[in-house]
Amino acid sequence: MNQVQSSLQQLDAVVVGVGFAGLYQLHKLREQGLSVRAFEAGSGVGGTWYWNRYPGARVDSQSYIYQYWFSDDLLKEWNWSERFPAREETERYLNFVADKFDLREDIQFNTRVTAATYDESTQRWTVTTDKGESFSAQFLVMGTGGLSTPMVPPFPGHDTFKGQTLHTAHWPKEGVDLKGKRVGVIGTGATGVQVIQTIADQVKHLTVFQRTANYTIPMLNPKYDDAMRASLRAQYPALKERVQNTFAGFDYDFGDKNFHDLTPEERQRTMQTLWEDGSLNFWIGGFKEVFFDEAINEEISKFVRQRIRERIKDPKVADKLVPTDHGFGTRRVPLATLYYEAFNRDNVLLVDTKATPIERMTEKGIQTSAGEHELDILIFATGFDAGTGTLTRIDIRGRDGLLLKDAWADGIRTTMGLQVHGYPNMFMTMAPFSPAAAFCNVPTCLQQQVDWITDCIQFVRSQGLKSIEASAEAEAKWVAHHDELANLTLIPKTKSWYMGTNVKGKPPRLLAYVGGANVYRQACDDVKARGYEGFTTA
Repeated sequence: MNQVQSSLQQLDAVVVGVGFAGLYQLHKLREQGLSVRAFEAGSGVGGTWYWNRYPGARVDSQSYIYQYWFSDDLLKEWNWSERFPAREETERYLNFVADKFDLREDIQFNTRVTAATYDESTQRWTVTTDKGESFSAQFLVMGTGGLSTPMVPPFPGHDTFKGQTLHTAHWPKEGVDLKGKRVGVIGTGATGVQVIQTIADQVKHLTVFQRTANYTIPMLNPKYDDAMRASLRAQYPALKERVQNTFAGFDYDFGDKNFHDLTPEERQRTMQTLWEDGSLNFWIGGFKEVFFDEAINEEISKFVRQRIRERIKDPKVADKLVPTDHGFGTRRVPLATLYYEAFNRDNVLLVDTKATPIERMTEKGIQTSAGEHELDILIFATGFDAGTGTLTRIDIRGRDGLLLKDAWADGIRTTMGLQVHGYPNMFMTMAPFSPAAAFCNVPTCLQQQVDWITDCIQFVRSQGLKSIEASAEAEAKWVAHHDELANLTLIPKTKSWYMGTNVKGKPPRLLAYVGGANVYRQACDDVKARGYEGFTTA
């Protein structure tokens, strides 16, 4: 080890981020006896559920599968209060996990990793933080999340607005008093839907600036009593197995029958039954043809459009809220409770920014081509630089000093979303070209990825090796496979964060693997079973 490396704080592994992936990764590596430190920019654990404190933030995977499976004691001790928990409950759960397994002692909070550089001579990573500290580690695991870098539209006049501006991903811990205020919300994606339906009856006036109308599914969210929790606990062993073997890591999956095998009446009954389940079952538990067949997608879309119209009083408002420029399921589909009903209120105004574009922010609010909207508070529900945003904002340099941002400049490339060629011993979770990036119940896929990463690290150490890295050939093969499947679907035909089109200058590319979480799991298991075939060691 050279003199510079020996002067650094020495670790076996560094984990960046302590959301669902980071906490579990820290636990698994400590089980192996490794010296590990996790770094977190926030003051607490939780990842998404720490940062996104906006009104109405809620999980849209069922609580009984949106959890860890690694500890029977944890499964016995934690009590979920409802089918789709609010943000606060999920954050409490992750804090409970951190305390139960004494994870905080190896987490450095309020610390942002600014750089990570691979040293080829020592085959170790030097990790630098905004505190001016540097650490040397053999392994680096980026648990930075796929939706962690917020986007704010570059409207002219940001500095002129006299009111308060907020982004949903950076909501103040102390909360914001919206009562009696004139509030504007820009964005009607999953986050915007939750905010709008929650604050509509609290504010004096709500102005919603919509660029793209969104499909939603009605959420059915019963509370749990002790009897229901006991019933669910009895199902946990079967559920743990079930979620590993479905397309999206849920306890439901696409039906066996094809859409064309059913009569028109049977299709309608099936869609209505799925609709009434009040979950994402309608999207990723119904007909797989929704992703591939334009005619079938249109029929399913018509069904959803009609359900939306039934909830909106003013036909002219309905015309704006009902999507017509893309098919159902080709963008992120959120669950909603009173979203459309919010637009039936006298204090809620919908502004179509395609018809009347936003021109600039002013001292008093937002100026569109049709006039000025005066506001006290402006909320940006404008999403994230998904998949790559957080990783490329860190100065990550691999072999030959190649910056990851530059390596991806001509196109994103990963091997199974777990490694990038040229960056030995660096692992990622929820990264591009894995299902976790969009098409999976996040805890299902993140636990699978962490288990694979842990086994890979154990393999390297048990063999007396110093490094492991995806080969260029394996990477090219996975990227080609990913692209082939992506191009069979309807998703690339729709502009969305799935394709990165919400970020100016980002080359359109489907970020998430669409082959299914079950197929992906098998592919990862096969690589492991063949001695990490496609990976080179040193």
